Amino acid sequence: MTRVPSRLERFDVVDSTQRIVAAWLASGTPEVAVAVADVQEQGRGRQGRSWTAPPGSGLLVSFGFTPDWLDPSHAWRLGAIVALAMLDAAEDEAGLRDGALGLKWPNDLVHERPQPVEGGHGDLLKLAGVLGESTLRGERLSTVVVGIGVNVDWAAAGFPAELATTMTSLREASGGRPVDRDALLDAALARLEARYESLRSGRFDSAAWSLRQRTTGREVEVAVGGATLRGIASGVDPETGALLVETAAGTQAIDSGEVVRCRVVG
Repeated sequence: MTRVPSRLERFDVVDSTQRIVAAWLASGTPEVAVAVADVQEQGRGRQGRSWTAPPGSGLLVSFGFTPDWLDPSHAWRLGAIVALAMLDAAEDEAGLRDGALGLKWPNDLVHERPQPVEGGHGDLLKLAGVLGESTLRGERLSTVVVGIGVNVDWAAAGFPAELATTMTSLREASGGRPVDRDALLDAALARLEARYESLRSGRFDSAAWSLRQRTTGREVEVAVGGATLRGIASGVDPETGALLVETAAGTQAIDSGEVVRCRVVG
């Protein structure tokens, strides 16, 4: 049975927990290695976008795996199980109902604002982002580092003006309830251990991953390379992780690695 975590260190300020964990794995640290920071000076999201949070407001953590048993085409599943473990932990620690939080393909954890908007949908407010980075040894996976930044104790009054209408935090989602970051991490680690052991045994919880998708059934606009595709998201492919979009030309499967942006428009 894999020990989760094999190594856990907390830092006040780092450049990037992704870099720290990648260096640990390269030097032979066994999985699952975990680095947590109060502040990241070079935090990154997808497409190299910068990511920052005020000190004490977020859970900034990276998980390092050495899954040479996993097919490289399924490396995305490690990010998926980290996201699912964090969703379950966040709902419990914030006192939210089961299913209150969800996933916005390809890499966001979201909370749906309860006020209805045109079209009958609430706004999907970003709670966290996930970043997965992998290395290969030959044709086999060598390492996978999954980083996640969760907005925890961050009041809406302090949200950056340019993001205030599209983001949220566990504090806001729970109606002001305090959420302890260490307790949240401990809860996520406990859930991750079970999900990782299941994945090692050849079982991926595709039902939970599909059920959590908040893009399904909605009109989306997806920027892929220099083109933009618009249609109804009909689900996700549990084998490839691709978003399935119904368009006038038929069903399109969009790989997450090709996506510049995915926006819910209806």
